[in-house]
Amino acid sequence: MCNTIYTCIYLTHILIYISLHLYITYMYTQIPSIVYFVYYGGKEVLSMHQVLLYLLRSSTALVPEEEIANMLQWEELEWQKYAEECKGMIVTNPGMKPSSVRIDQLDREQFNSSVITFPIIVHFGIRPAQLSYAGDPQYQKLWKSYVKLRHLLANSPKVKQIEKQKLTQREEALQKIRQKNTMRREVTVELSSQGFWKSGIRSDVCQHAMMLPVLTHHIRYHQCLMHLDKLIGYMFKERCLLQLAMTHPSHHLNFGMNPDHARNSLSNCGIRQPKYGDRKVHHMYMRKKGINTLINIMSRLGQDDPSPSRINHNERLEFLGDAVVEFLTSVHLYYLFPNLEEGGLATYRTAIVHLCKLELDRFMLYAHGPDLCRESDLRHAMANCFEALIGAVYLEGGLEEAKQLFGRLLFNSEELRDVWLNYPPHPLQVQEPLTDRQLIESSPVLQKLTNFEDAIGVLFTHARLLARAFTLRTVGFNHLTLGHNQRMEFLGDSIMQLVATEYLFIHFPDHHEGHLTLLRSSLVNNRTQAKVAEELGMQEYAITNDKTKRPVALRTKTLADLLESFIAALYIDKDLEFVHTFMNVCFFPRLKEFILNQDWNDPKSQLQQCCLTLRTEGKEPDIPLYKTLQTVGPSHARTYTVAVYFKGERIGCGKGPSRYHSRRVPAACLRLTGNKPETVFRERWLDIKPRLV
Repeated sequence: MCNTIYTCIYLTHILIYISLHLYITYMYTQIPSIVYFVYYGGKEVLSMHQVLLYLLRSSTALVPEEEIANMLQWEELEWQKYAEECKGMIVTNPGMKPSSVRIDQLDREQFNSSVITFPIIVHFGIRPAQLSYAGDPQYQKLWKSYVKLRHLLANSPKVKQIEKQKLTQREEALQKIRQKNTMRREVTVELSSQGFWKSGIRSDVCQHAMMLPVLTHHIRYHQCLMHLDKLIGYMFKERCLLQLAMTHPSHHLNFGMNPDHARNSLSNCGIRQPKYGDRKVHHMYMRKKGINTLINIMSRLGQDDPSPSRINHNERLEFLGDAVVEFLTSVHLYYLFPNLEEGGLATYRTAIVHLCKLELDRFMLYAHGPDLCRESDLRHAMANCFEALIGAVYLEGGLEEAKQLFGRLLFNSEELRDVWLNYPPHPLQVQEPLTDRQLIESSPVLQKLTNFEDAIGVLFTHARLLARAFTLRTVGFNHLTLGHNQRMEFLGDSIMQLVATEYLFIHFPDHHEGHLTLLRSSLVNNRTQAKVAEELGMQEYAITNDKTKRPVALRTKTLADLLESFIAALYIDKDLEFVHTFMNVCFFPRLKEFILNQDWNDPKSQLQQCCLTLRTEGKEPDIPLYKTLQTVGPSHARTYTVAVYFKGERIGCGKGPSRYHSRRVPAACLRLTGNKPETVFRERWLDIKPRLV
């Protein structure tokens, strides 16, 4: 009776599975149907009643008790044929745990001739990591100490014999734990075939069955995302882009159940895999930590024909969305508050981003772990999701769609939203709506700037905007430019950040957010901007309060501000496409040089990496310490003297106009060239311990 009930339930489950299986095959054509091969080489889908008949005929005892004696007398060839038919089949025994298992081998060897025993089912399985050596605390502790010591010795200039012996001893201890029978991953299980029933189902069907919860979750989640589309008022055409924006880095795809149950089901009933692949494949595009990983990723050049990124969480989209949000707020605040200085604009920009309220926790995919258990951490993750959402809209719908969405999320009132979206033109454009080039004849300043226009090949509709961009803050108010370039510098910085971010996002698909930030900081900084400004001769056109009209040597920061102001004037007078073209010509070709020279890795970081390789096992690593020795000069032109110390020894000293620059000088003194620059430094430190002054 019990077997009959179980068979009915079992067949019902099979029927439900096959129905779903065929439906999904019809709808998505991704899971193969149940077919049979015809004589002319084609395939034909079996009808449902044929499938059920096959399952009913297959539901028999693996080794019937009344025929066991006869089966043991079979010829070897006949037995091998039967064993091969059963190989890879799923057999079930309702009273056992687990109740189903895959047959990898069927043996009928009798060890006692006086007692007839059932044939043995041999199953080659994988013990879960938590129950094998990989989950053993002693093994984990020993493995960490082994890896740490191996890394120290690999980076040490002189390796002692006793240290080599210590590494060998730890390696042997690890191997000894791996070889323990109770700790091995690969296990061989032998079960009596008594009570086992054939199902007729092969292990590949179980593999497909494990996909159903994943597919169900996928369909349900995308139904949920349709509600998000209605909520934000924008329908994504590329649905995977929206899902990527909502995927937190902590999220990992599972089978809709306990991960251990899924692993056990695949191990017991899935396709046998003698080789389980390289673990690096799963973490190749997720790993971010470690100096070797950093150097490996940052040494890759940009792709001319970019491919989609294989990083399956929203950090990269958040990197792009952050630049888009900063750009939108900067542009709107710049136009809406024409009399507000740079400091006030920056304060408003910081405050206004926090006004966007969108409860994304209902749509965000994340792991329920310790990382997001605090409410503040969850709010931060939702803010990142919001930026990723803006980045996704910008990628698919463009800047106008992102602007409209940001306005809808920022203001519920239609009147306020209308004010935010329909901002007035620039005051200089208000005075001369069509063009102000007719003023060039009467203005020597504008006449001089026409030479700059000819040099860059851009003719400004409102030449006074260009003059405003070149007016330094030391110049008082005048009717030609209506002020200096400080506000334009604020806007130009946001524009450059957006254009550079979009370029890096598209052409460096394998870089994580942190790597993209390093590249952007090497591309958009005062040093690079000042160099471009010098190459374009901007210092010759700077409008100062110097009556003598002599050439003035401008500081690096002033030159960088000039370039940012020019970018803002170019955007106001033309559009963002002109800025893209300008940076494609003047900035992005420099990226290759920056990557090859490792300009993203500043001297301070390189010195710290070198010092970390000199750490002693079991002790906290020593890091370089910087101390300000002297500060001289007035408040607006101070010079700082800073020394760097390592393990109590002063190894460098330098001067600079700020603490940041003065710390870079002694670090740069220790920056050496070669395949392994840190090796030379370590050898000098260990052998000579030089004092650089």
